[in-house]
Amino acid sequence: MPADIRSALPPGLAAACAPAAERLQRRYAAGDTFRDCFASTWTTTLRGTPDDPFVITGDIPAMWHRDTLGQLRPYLVAAGDPQVRRALGGVVRRMARAVLYDPYANAFNDGPTGAHADEHDRPPPAPGVWEQKYELDSLCAVLSFGYELWAAGGGAAHLDDEFGAAAVRILDLWRAEQDHERSSPYRFRRLAGEFRGDTLDRGGLGAPVAHTGMTWSGFRPSDDRCEYGYLVPANAAAVIALDGLVHLGENGLLPADVAGRALALATEIAAGVARHGVVDTPAGPVYAYEVDGLGGTNLMDDANVPSLLALPYLGWCDPDDPTYRRTRAMVLSDTNPYFYRGAAATGVGSPHTPPRHVWPMALSIQALTSESAEEVDTLFRMLLATDAGAGLMHESLHVDDPAVFTRPWFAWANSLFAELGLRVAGTPVPRPIPPLPDEVAAAVREVRPDLTLRRPTP
Repeated sequence: MPADIRSALPPGLAAACAPAAERLQRRYAAGDTFRDCFASTWTTTLRGTPDDPFVITGDIPAMWHRDTLGQLRPYLVAAGDPQVRRALGGVVRRMARAVLYDPYANAFNDGPTGAHADEHDRPPPAPGVWEQKYELDSLCAVLSFGYELWAAGGGAAHLDDEFGAAAVRILDLWRAEQDHERSSPYRFRRLAGEFRGDTLDRGGLGAPVAHTGMTWSGFRPSDDRCEYGYLVPANAAAVIALDGLVHLGENGLLPADVAGRALALATEIAAGVARHGVVDTPAGPVYAYEVDGLGGTNLMDDANVPSLLALPYLGWCDPDDPTYRRTRAMVLSDTNPYFYRGAAATGVGSPHTPPRHVWPMALSIQALTSESAEEVDTLFRMLLATDAGAGLMHESLHVDDPAVFTRPWFAWANSLFAELGLRVAGTPVPRPIPPLPDEVAAAVREVRPDLTLRRPTP
């Protein structure tokens, strides 16, 4: 990578970082940790050229759509900086090209290198694909990043013909996956090796699902396979991404027919979430993590985003929404099999990592969605105290011993901590959530009058 990208932060990012670091140093002695986490993605994971960056996750030399959005989102704080705008716009264009290359893939190589996550995958991925686990949230990230960069003041140059074509490809795929049983061409089998359990049932098609209005996902944002095919927080994220296409269309940045298709699909998916993704419990209705439309329900949450804990962060609802509050209480309790308490940390983990491992990402999301200043302060201090002296975040850590951790170089976790640090320091990252279309709100109210989506932003 040329020195103008990797040697130092651009002026806009440096100007955002410095005062926040000073405030966090005075209050938490956290200036260095914040600076290192804030700079991590820019200084260690960007490859390629200034106009066409390739973003690795850290210790894995591939580019995930979802991780890329999470890694780069804090830099929206300086979207008006020409160097930042140039790089982020280039990333959006690369993501759009990747969708057109293989819309079902979750991770890509920097060109047709032929490198793959696992040699046992069938069908074999194309040479430019690292892994072809279909994850709904991967496509959400492409659409959302294009929208957020524009809405944060990063211009519209990245919203070119390829982005429009990628949006159409995503709309077509999500339509097909609403009727996964009859319309999906997707199969995934991993025939041997340590991770052969990733193979989807029924010859790679996945467990049975009914038509619900939601759109199917084979895998979770953790890259683990779904137990039930409708991943509720990912479908919520899809509605937000589609709302963004609607807003782009209203501003003349996408063709009217694309925006119209996005609105119709967002309305159906949102109604599906309301009808099938909310389940009754003794405490009252809560969001399920996964459902299949056939009666199967998974009451849990995973540390990776999109998650149930992250629903307000995604823009689906407000933190004070009663259904979200009940869901949050469920997620942060023993009802969630991946909620752990320990001497050093308490929070949400994942079946992707060993038992009793909490993810710093989940702690950051818990703080970013909290209504309590005391809770935010506690979580921020917990993150600082459990970095094993690295001054950076890890993928996961043992709740009783932070020196036992996974993945020392995981840039997404660093970026989420930096996003939280900016919020704590009083300079939050812009989160341009698209307007909620009246049609989407009405469809949800018709199904569940008790369910409230986010309030309009003043």
